[in-house]
Amino acid sequence: MEEGQLSRWLKKEGDSVAMGEPLAEIDTDKATMEMQALTSGVLRKILIKEGESAPLGQVIAIVGEADEDISELERKAQAPKTEAAPPASTQAPVEEQPSEPSTAAPPPSPQPPPAKPEVTTGGDGRQGDVVAAEASGRLIVSPLAARMAAEAGIDLRSLSGSGPGGRIIKRDIEDAITRGQEVTAPERAEAAQPRLRAVPPLQQPTIAGASPFRDEPISEIRKVIARRLVTSLGPVPHFFITTEIEMDRAVQMRRNINALDPDLKISINDIIVKVAAAALIQHPQVNASFQERVIRYYERADIGVAVAIEDGLITPVVRSADQKSLSEIARELRDLAERARARKLRPEEYTGAGFSISNLGMFGIDEFTAVINPPEGAIVAVGTVTPKPVVREDEIVVRQMMRATMSCDHRVIDGATGAKFLQTLKKILENPLYLVV
Repeated sequence: MEEGQLSRWLKKEGDSVAMGEPLAEIDTDKATMEMQALTSGVLRKILIKEGESAPLGQVIAIVGEADEDISELERKAQAPKTEAAPPASTQAPVEEQPSEPSTAAPPPSPQPPPAKPEVTTGGDGRQGDVVAAEASGRLIVSPLAARMAAEAGIDLRSLSGSGPGGRIIKRDIEDAITRGQEVTAPERAEAAQPRLRAVPPLQQPTIAGASPFRDEPISEIRKVIARRLVTSLGPVPHFFITTEIEMDRAVQMRRNINALDPDLKISINDIIVKVAAAALIQHPQVNASFQERVIRYYERADIGVAVAIEDGLITPVVRSADQKSLSEIARELRDLAERARARKLRPEEYTGAGFSISNLGMFGIDEFTAVINPPEGAIVAVGTVTPKPVVREDEIVVRQMMRATMSCDHRVIDGATGAKFLQTLKKILENPLYLVV
């Protein structure tokens, strides 16, 4: 990470903040993180607007006392980089937040308001809870739930928390929002009645000028994707090989496993990951990457799986996929994909793969080529599984077919090497019992 984009301020100038309380949401290249207040006080000055980016270490806001003179801090924060930075206790730099916020109480102030929030460590130890003092006791609220409640206008005192120790969590706010949006049966019936509307008369089309447009700042993830593609398809000498795979036995195996244990929810993609891992161990020349002075050969199969997220793509990594069962891979992939879409992955969970798989079959795509993610040596692009007429023993029969295209870095993998790997991938997918041999 070199810079972050400030996606949203959770506080505005003049708001009171407590140490550890979320101030803003920062978009990095692959995740959204909450920027927490480093001290208690008043948010006196916001220096970075929503949508703007800032490099690591740049001051984005000033927190101080309500009547404190911050002119010198503003001058230093906006001065050239050669000047000294403001004191750490009064500035909020863009940096990765600690995994567990400090629970040290701020210095006591005279006659504090009785209902002022404070920050304490939550029961799960993962993030700070907002604890508001009430006449009847204390409300323990997760930061996300507190923000959602404020945005939806929900009185937290009207809720009973379902989290540990009565903690109000995201699910409680979502339930409250759902209850508030319910409509009565007559309203639903009225809404379901067909509406008659006048059909306007046909008019001659008018010739308009150029289409209006809007410009939006490039997100951090788009910047990284752009940089990565420039270092891939141009400098990396790609070549592509394609094969067609009969998937009937793999489809039947998936159906049988899920019938035995529906909770597993094995997908075709899970099977492809497991088979690719087995093929990589059989072909170590493919489980490799170009490192300028050396070619690095990996002993285990760490496989990146492309996951589409809002505004981009991320490849969570299944570590040592060759040593994991199909059920382990399925559970791990579901967890990684869910956290990827929520932008909650840690950097070590989406970097360091030796090989990747990109699957667009769920979108009905028959065949495509994927761009290698450097320094990986190859990536396999798989399309949809669909019934097709094929010739078997001089007869036309219908089989479940899938096309797989392998993109190879020619500096690491030769044509014959890539072809042998794809041949093994095809053989195991067509005869998945090889996985138990």
